[in-house]
Amino acid sequence: MKPPPTVNVMTQPKICLTPQLSGVGGMVSFRSRLAEGLAGRGYALADNLEDARLSAVLVIGGTRQLGGLWRARRRGARIVQRLDGMNWLHRLRPTGMRHWLRAEYGNLLLAFIRARLADSIVYQSEFSRRWWERVRGLTPAPNRVVYNGVNLDEFTPHGAHERPGERCRVLLVEGSLMGGYESGLETAIALAENLTHRLKNAHSHSFPQGVELMIAGQVASDVRARWENRQGFHLVWTGLLPPERIPHLDRSAHLLYSADINAACPNAVIEALACGLPVLAFDTGALPEMVVGDAGRVVAYGGDPWRLHLPDAPALSDAALEICLEQARFRSAARARAEAVYGMDAMVEGYIEALSGA
Repeated sequence: MKPPPTVNVMTQPKICLTPQLSGVGGMVSFRSRLAEGLAGRGYALADNLEDARLSAVLVIGGTRQLGGLWRARRRGARIVQRLDGMNWLHRLRPTGMRHWLRAEYGNLLLAFIRARLADSIVYQSEFSRRWWERVRGLTPAPNRVVYNGVNLDEFTPHGAHERPGERCRVLLVEGSLMGGYESGLETAIALAENLTHRLKNAHSHSFPQGVELMIAGQVASDVRARWENRQGFHLVWTGLLPPERIPHLDRSAHLLYSADINAACPNAVIEALACGLPVLAFDTGALPEMVVGDAGRVVAYGGDPWRLHLPDAPALSDAALEICLEQARFRSAARARAEAVYGMDAMVEGYIEALSGA
């Protein structure tokens, strides 16, 4: 790996991190975390593509600034593209013409940069790499997989929390449960209902008040109203929370249900594992490579997720029951998985290597 540039404000080469393209790519938290990690290692950051001292550009997903990207490349800057997945749900669910056009435009931008402008590609997971190569083919640019990471001192099992002792709290954390992602909420409701029955039939003295489903994220008012009076379990809506609230939230739950189907590398999963929160998910996307051993349970979807077939909710509930009743084993394994794979240092070093051409 190349050493960082010397810190000279007049001559130091700079790295530009493009803004997140709305509707595609990773979460905003990734950009801020990487920027902090790069600055901590002596790299200077530029805020635009026209800076003459640019040595590298990280395109976070896609960017509409194709002209600026091309000019930076002509000046000798190395272009690295970070990719997760592609927009696809809009092709199966009615999301409106405006959303459909925005999603297709985003896909075209991603594919163009990948094929024509990128000197190197960083995929967020092996699943993401396989998906792009299956749909869009191989590229001559070298590529690597770098998982997202979190500050393991900030996202930790040790800290304030309010985990209920009388209920099993199932947590669902998504930035948005709209634009085709409402099905994740539907499955979470079915999970809570089935888990309630599983707990009763298990004749366990644990969680005498049953199940609580806590939803953190944006939910359309009409969708929320449809589930508001659901019977048999407790339903809590927190709305979209600021990032600093997430560690406390994760420590306050018994398991995280990762609802996103065919997700490339969900930050919510990594944050939960780091806080010692076991993760429950179907075996779609990158989840089988992210949640291994007793860090949680990944169960067979039971149909074709690419066609959004109805998933196997009972199998999901059986796995949830196991996690709820054996918290100590799963919580320690979740934290161990995060420490082994999802620390900030590993993520930052991976991007430094890609940006420096190592």
